[in-house]
Formats: sequence, C-alpha cells, structure tokens
Amino acid sequence: MKNFKIILLVMVFFGALVSANAQRKVVKVYPQHGTVVTTVHKPKVVIHNGTRFHFAKGVWYRAQGKKYVVCAAPIGGVVKHLPRGYKVVRVNGRKLYKYKGIWYQKRRGGYIIVNI
Repeated sequence: MKNFKIILLVMVFFGALVSANAQRKVVKVYPQHGTVVTTVHKPKVVIHNGTRFHFAKGVWYRAQGKKYVVCAAPIGGVVKHLPRGYKVVRVNGRKLYKYKGIWYQKRRGGYIIVNI
C-alpha cells in the first residue's frame, strides 16, 4: 500500500509538471495598422519614394515625431533580409516569399515587396 501511494504521488507530480509546461505556449501578436508605439527594437531603415520606413520583426512603421505608427508595407520597397518564419510560395511559376500577408520577390541585393 505504501508503494502504491508513492507511485500515485509521483504520477500526480509529473502530471502537474507536464500540464504546467503545456501552458507555456508562445503566441505572437502583431499590432494592427495605425497602432502607435514609442519604441521599435532594432529597426532596419528602408527609404522608399522619399519616405522613411522602419522594419522590425516583420512589422512596418513610419516615424511620427518621437513615436512610430504601424503601417502597410511599401510596395516596391526593398529589404536585405526576410524575417524568420517566412514561407516560400510558387505563384504563376514565380518563386515568392510570404510573411504576415506581405509578399516579397528575391532580387539582387535583397527582396522587393510586391503586390499579388
């Protein structure tokens, strides 16, 4: 009987441990267009048609004073590197890259944002 209680106690302990680890799922939430933030972590600056855009972790921003406003990606803008988690997709025989609804096409020197 004593061994049964010890085994039961160990099973309950490991069950609680597994349950606690299962609840630690990371969910990324991206801000909607128009959201204003005060800081952007390590942004890359992209200048397109005379407008300065900031690109960080797949999200596009435009500076507004000392703050940043989340905006749509500038069609025709070029980034040197795609964010982690992009998908490779073939569209009409063209190899394109998609991340968060933004389509990129590889070209010399980086990836250009295209409209599909």
